[in-house]
Amino acid sequence: MPDVGLTHIALPVTDLDASIAFYATYARMEVVHRRRSRDGRHETAWLSDRTRPFAIVLSERDRLDPPLDPPLGPFAHLGVACASRAEVDRLVARAREEGCLASGPENSGPPVGYWVFLRDPDGHTLELSFGQEVAQAVGTAP
Repeated sequence: MPDVGLTHIALPVTDLDASIAFYATYARMEVVHRRRSRDGRHETAWLSDRTRPFAIVLSERDRLDPPLDPPLGPFAHLGVACASRAEVDRLVARAREEGCLASGPENSGPPVGYWVFLRDPDGHTLELSFGQEVAQAVGTAP
């Protein structure tokens, strides 16, 4: 059966391995597909947390040839739910050490929950959260 529905988001990156490491650390994602471009200059990797048929497609690009697309942010972001507030706090501490904490953590209460924004190596925004009610909203949608 062919894929149906939302399957991926594609982000341009300048250092594929650094971006893969970031999403492995902060979003529990792993490479499920990797290939070279037709001209052999760049690589593309598909990352998944294997919880649903959805991938982040990281497409390596040169910063100036052609110019890199603007990063996803500052508010535009990818959102990843964590299993506990303690997990968010652990990752916040690591992000502070690694210099990629952008804002938060904030506790916005239901349905938004406890959240923080991080910046990946190319400036794309990743939100980590606990207690959001997306599954509840989607499950009750008409």
